[in-house]
Amino acid sequence: MVGGESPWAAGGRPGTNGYVRPNGHAGPFGHVRGGTRIHRHLRSIDPRRLGRYELLARLGEGGQGIVYLGRPPRGPHVAVKMLHGWLLDDHRARRRFAQELKAAQRVDPLRTARVLDAEIGPELCYIVTEYIDGPTLREVIKERGPLPDVPLAGLAIGTATALAAIHRAAVVHRDLKPSNVVLGPDGPRVIDFGTARLLDTAGCSTSQHLGTPAYMAPEQLGDSRPDQAGDVFAWGCTMGYAANGYPPFGGDYLPAIISRILHAEPDLGRLGGRLRELVTACLRKDPDRRPTAGGLMDAVAGLDRPTGRRRSRRARVHRT
Repeated sequence: MVGGESPWAAGGRPGTNGYVRPNGHAGPFGHVRGGTRIHRHLRSIDPRRLGRYELLARLGEGGQGIVYLGRPPRGPHVAVKMLHGWLLDDHRARRRFAQELKAAQRVDPLRTARVLDAEIGPELCYIVTEYIDGPTLREVIKERGPLPDVPLAGLAIGTATALAAIHRAAVVHRDLKPSNVVLGPDGPRVIDFGTARLLDTAGCSTSQHLGTPAYMAPEQLGDSRPDQAGDVFAWGCTMGYAANGYPPFGGDYLPAIISRILHAEPDLGRLGGRLRELVTACLRKDPDRRPTAGGLMDAVAGLDRPTGRRRSRRARVHRT
């Protein structure tokens, strides 16, 4: 799916409170995949159909649009993200929505959600992607607590691979965080390119702060233009959250979070071994001293899943 806070059943039966899928079983990250999860009912103001897609339930809502569980005439269920109606007359909002589509289409879908269909017009804007059957990382941590070492290593490998693919496509995600990582049956997927920027096109103004404060790099809090180093910083924050249940610079009051990001060292709690070293490198204040996503992918590929120890092959993690 693209966007939304609570993805779950790829198919389901109507229940009294939404669409559910019974008979769950344990997933690779300790969650119950396919268990009883509830989607929110459509509201009276929600459309029942967009193009050829029947809308079944709400998956989530944000400032840009609403994400629905959809059913095409044939094939598996899909996620349909629709731009809010009051933004249709906003040229900049439609342009950002079109940019989200272009960014998602450019990225290798191996660790993201594949774009299946879209309509970008003056009266209707929506993007259709494959529906990822699984909870977000944020949901799993809230329900089960921090990830053990083995799934944590798998999360690091999968998300670093996704980030490297995003950057190879000359895209900056700009909002990598636990609620934008879905733990699907085939591993983690990075979703929601709603704030993404294409490096080879004109981006948003440098004064426009997009992202989630607890996962934003120091340079994003100033006047610097967001770049790929900011995504690497967000990856480090996301790994810290997965290991401890809280982001490395806290999640309390916004002024305190910003002060810690700018001036304090990260609190990495129980995170240990080589993965701790990599996350520490990603959270350096100076963006030029952080790993590239490609170097990071090489480095986490050298982690042994059961122990988090590094294999004998050395991986370059610093920017060149």
